[in-house]
Parts: sequence; structure tokens; C-alpha cells
Amino acid sequence: MIHARGLARTFRTKRGQVKEDVVAVAGVDLDVAEGEVVGFLGPNGAGKTTTLRMLVTLLAPTAGTATVAGHDVARDPVAVRRSIGYVSQSGSTSREAIAGEEVVDHGMLYGIPRQRAEARGRELFDQLDLPCIWGRKPGSLSGGQRRRLDIAMGLVHDPTLVFLDEPTTGLDPQARANLWTHIRSLREERGMTIFLTTHYLDEADALCDRILVIDHGQIVAADTPDALKRQVAGDLVELDLADTARVADAVAVLSAVDGAAEVAAHGRRVSTRLPHAGSALPRLLREIDARGIALDAVEVRRPTLDDVFLTMTGRSLREES
Repeated sequence: MIHARGLARTFRTKRGQVKEDVVAVAGVDLDVAEGEVVGFLGPNGAGKTTTLRMLVTLLAPTAGTATVAGHDVARDPVAVRRSIGYVSQSGSTSREAIAGEEVVDHGMLYGIPRQRAEARGRELFDQLDLPCIWGRKPGSLSGGQRRRLDIAMGLVHDPTLVFLDEPTTGLDPQARANLWTHIRSLREERGMTIFLTTHYLDEADALCDRILVIDHGQIVAADTPDALKRQVAGDLVELDLADTARVADAVAVLSAVDGAAEVAAHGRRVSTRLPHAGSALPRLLREIDARGIALDAVEVRRPTLDDVFLTMTGRSLREES
């Protein structure tokens, strides 16, 4: 559904009297297969939004090629737009319009007859749990309702591929979880291909078949969430000691465990990464007890997507660029 090679975008900026080129995207290669839900992650300034805008034909590439839904984004952008749904981060509904009329008008812009657009809109309202809002103004809706209305507008013309740009930003946890259910149903019940950008790591982990990570304008990782997390060197094991005087002893015990990464000590906390920490932990705790080292707490944490990004780039996905 999406095939890009060497996709790049350079902006010309002016600082005082000096003009210079700023590379926002530096040759992106990516593929998205039909029926996939693919997450696109990266900190602000990494090139995520610029890449998305090129794929949906809102921004022309400086170099490289991309086909979206079988159409070239440079040579046939109109065909791309007809084939995709796009839900922007800022939304596309007017606060003072009528929700149902917005969806119908959006469908008619795609050449759908009014009667069919209205029937399709009401069907989407039912599927997205938007009862009784057809005649209401978007400004009177909750944040979750407005985001589902944005999705209805992006789906009214029955696209096979939909781009969701930060779909749950600003929503409370309950509204986010509710929207996750609807996003899953797009693929499970309608067979849609979904390209999802998000800053929420739990969202990407829960929804996506594959994840693409971009940093400094280049794809630095592409795989399933589980495969990416396996690239991080083991599970994080943290021991909180009751007595700081025993830190050196705890460091020695951890360092002796097979496969242990470099052991770190901060105050009373001693930590390392261990492969298959669950199976190593009982033996480790027996050794800690045999040495008479008292613990206040033990924590074992599986690698997260943020750990993946931190390992690959030296900074967190949550950091600003």
C-alpha cells in the first residue's frame, strides 16, 4: 500500500542575510503492506510529520519516490488523495458547523452523491459510537467524540488506506482506550491499512503490527514491537538496598550473573540488564540473601519501546528535539 525509496525533503531557510538548506527528511525507505497497522514514531523534529505530509501529498518531496495506494505521490497526487483517508492531528471540523453536514459535505467533495454520503455517514456514526450527535455542533462535543467525528470524515469515502496523525492526543485515558477499540475495528472488520503516528508508546505497542522509528530524518528501526524490544540487551533488574554500605557487595553479586550488562549504582539502587531475568531472578535473590544483603524492593521490567529508541539513538522518544 505504501512504497517509498530515498524520500527526502529539504527546506530553504534564511538567517539574517544568509540562506541555508535544512534537511528535514534524509532519504527514507519504507514499505507498508495491505492490511497492516504500522506505527510511525519519533521525537519532535525527527522528520515524522514531514514524511507523513509527503505521503499524503500535502508536501512535495525534494528527492526520492513514493507510491501510495498504487499511485505516485509526485506524478498523480489527485489519485492518491482519492484513495486515502487522512485524519490530521488538529482535526478538520468547524466548531460551528453541524456534525452530520460536515461528514456529508466531505463525502460530496469526493464525488459521492448526497444521499449515499448521508447513509454512509450515519453508518459510520453508529460504528464509532456517535449516537444523537448528527445535528450537534462539534464545539459542543467531548474531545473523544470530536476525534471520532474526525475519523468518520476521513472514512466517509471508503478509503482502503487511512493515515491517522496523533489520533488520541489530548484525550483522557478512558477516551483513548475507547478510540483504540475503534481503530482496531477498522482493520479487523473493514480490512483497512492504517498508518499511525503517535507519541504514546503504549498506543503503538497495543495497536501496531510493525513500528517504524525515525530520527534525524532517517528510519533507524523497523520491526514488530516485540522484535524491537528483544534488541535491547535484556530485562532491567533493579535492587533497592536497605543499607548503602552494602552497595559494593550487591554490585559484585549482579556482576557475577551470566549475561549481566554493566552494573550501575545510584544511591541505594543497583541495576543491570539480564537476559531472561525471570529465570535468573530466583538464583540471584538466593545469593543476595546468602550474603546477608537486605533489600527494600526488587523490580524487573521488560524492555519498552522507549528503551529501544534510547538504545539506538541515545535519547528518549519523549524528548523534544
